Amino acid sequence: MATNNEREFVTLEDEEGNVTEFELIDEVEMNGTRYFAIIVAEDGDKTFCEYGIVKLVVENGEEMLTSVDDDAEYEKVADYFDEHLASEIDYDASIED
Repeated sequence: MATNNEREFVTLEDEEGNVTEFELIDEVEMNGTRYFAIIVAEDGDKTFCEYGIVKLVVENGEEMLTSVDDDAEYEKVADYFDEHLASEIDYDASIED
């Protein structure tokens, strides 16, 4: 992950061929798998930020980010990110327009 002043981005393509840029906001390794919390990089709504979760997999020797399709796996990772990201939020900070 990037340091405090560095932001890290990734461009992903969905099944329909839509390409979207995401910012990596957190990562964790659980049971030998790396997971990333991501947000849309150019989201006009600065007051609310919902994140998604992807995981790093290797297919045919190539690293790829893919969705987490197993509900139990997703919930376990989401619980971690919910707790970890909530501890980093400064609720007293003002939101810039």
